[in-house]
Amino acid sequence: MLASPKLLPQEIIRHLRDGQSLSAQEIDFFITGLTNQSITDAQAAAFAMAVFFRGLAPDQCALLTHAMMRSGKVLDWSNENLTGPLLDKHSTGGVGDNISLILAPAIAASGAHVPMISGRGLGHTGGTLDKLSAIPGYRTDPDEQLFRTVVREIGCAIIGQTDELAPADRKLYAIRDVTATVESIALVTSSILSKKLAAGLQGLVMDVKTGSGAFMQELEQSRALAKSIVNVAGRAGLPTRALITDMNQPLAHCAGNAIEVQHALDHLTGAHRQARVHEVVLALGAHMLHLGGLAPNLAAASDKVDEAITSGKAAELFARMCARLGGPKDLLSKSKAYLKIAPLSLAVQPKRKAYVKSIDTRAIGLAIVQLGGGRTRHQDAIDTSVGLSQLAMIGDHVSPEQPLAIIHAHSSLQAESALAALEAAYQLSEEPIAAQSQAVIETIHADGDEA
Repeated sequence: MLASPKLLPQEIIRHLRDGQSLSAQEIDFFITGLTNQSITDAQAAAFAMAVFFRGLAPDQCALLTHAMMRSGKVLDWSNENLTGPLLDKHSTGGVGDNISLILAPAIAASGAHVPMISGRGLGHTGGTLDKLSAIPGYRTDPDEQLFRTVVREIGCAIIGQTDELAPADRKLYAIRDVTATVESIALVTSSILSKKLAAGLQGLVMDVKTGSGAFMQELEQSRALAKSIVNVAGRAGLPTRALITDMNQPLAHCAGNAIEVQHALDHLTGAHRQARVHEVVLALGAHMLHLGGLAPNLAAASDKVDEAITSGKAAELFARMCARLGGPKDLLSKSKAYLKIAPLSLAVQPKRKAYVKSIDTRAIGLAIVQLGGGRTRHQDAIDTSVGLSQLAMIGDHVSPEQPLAIIHAHSSLQAESALAALEAAYQLSEEPIAAQSQAVIETIHADGDEA
């Protein structure tokens, strides 16, 4: 039986292009076709571009989210005898953002279970899975039974999107990355929530970035995305809050995959804890525990997360998770032996003494891509050993003896290319500049949600 004209892919795309609303039937038809490959990549790209330019009303976005969630398996944890709520966090992506590696075990150590389905890098941002791939043997694609076992027994498992969970999103995710449609509020909302709903969560906290290194660079855009996610999640019965956090400078003092894993391990073990990173970990973690009913208020929840980290419990759980998912059993004690860093180091030295006035954080992320630590095509392999360390932050004093950053590369050609990008990314001032220490800007709640 032939599809009606209304259900022809090109007609659905035309409706979107012309600003018309789609019916649930049309959305289901297109997402089903995306999943079974009867919709071509060209049609999927046109669909994404039409949504990018025209947007989707909240009810349409909810329909798209549900269709993508239903394109595969939805996890049911009711038979796992879990001892705490299923909670998760998701970031819209940034530079030097390794929060998930610290937060997931901290929340598990606080009494929750965290089945974290993470993604690879998009555009100029690094992905959690790319960071974890720097750990030798770590399996980001375990079978479902192992995933369930690790979540149940250890409390957290950070893995990639499986073939069964929201496969339509996986297809559209890849197309968005190479068609300049990543920043669509509707597509970001449906992509994130389709995976989170399929994971069977009971609470979600979003980290929505804003600033020069965020996909949504303007605060109003970031606020609109946060509200979209909170509202669509609420329609689906998933309690969600969103924190808007600063990405006008890298979150950590480093960027790159192996380098960020080492930074996270240093944070967990207490070897070095960066204040801005800890602020974001505590803020996100507090809302997670409060949503999950594990603390009576945000202050108590924050204290609980802090205790999980400073006591070493979170580090212990991260090590157990890594080992159970195929990584080395002695990662904490021998991390520098396992996390390979590119051998050539080059300091980015300013020509004069000055203060950092502003940073084009997106340009720093793109410098990582130039080094080989990110992708220009979805199928590209990445080099987890390259990256940047000792990144100067806004307000920092720099000089020929105090560099803007250290580049880690495999060749002089690579390093020189990144050097030029970094010099252009930093704007300096002769006069002192106030440091921008506060990373959490505001919180977006669902209607009726009282924190």
